Amino acid sequence: MKNYRHQKIMDIVRSSEVETQEELARLLREAGFTVTQATVSRDIKQLNLKKVPSSSGRQCYAASGTKETVDGDRLVGILKAGFVSMEAASNILVIKTVSGMAMAVAAAIDALSIPKMVGCIAGDDTIMCAIRSCDDIGTVTEAIEKLIGSTDN
Repeated sequence: MKNYRHQKIMDIVRSSEVETQEELARLLREAGFTVTQATVSRDIKQLNLKKVPSSSGRQCYAASGTKETVDGDRLVGILKAGFVSMEAASNILVIKTVSGMAMAVAAAIDALSIPKMVGCIAGDDTIMCAIRSCDDIGTVTEAIEKLIGSTDN
């Protein structure tokens, strides 16, 4: 529930000029969440939201980018640490990993939200990634190669 609430908070601050914690709490309650001001305060800290001047001159909450960058760097680090090779088979991308790393790498790939990738299933050292279509395999492969900083796989 917390992750879903955090996602909703990010949607709200991206689409609205929210000046106060009370205003954010009210918007969350209108969206169906049961929250207190203390919960919203913790969420703001965890999401690393900062007050910045908006186009109207008001001080409003916005994503600082730091949390997303740190999380993205961590996920790419997991991908790089476990990645061994990949090969396409129709609209399935088979990724080989270091033994025992497939689940972590698959979770990282899913969390990176690579466009055209539907999802992953992991074993011990092999991941099967479902790609939306055969035509999209090249795009996904290139995206992964770019993330790991290698084009020789």
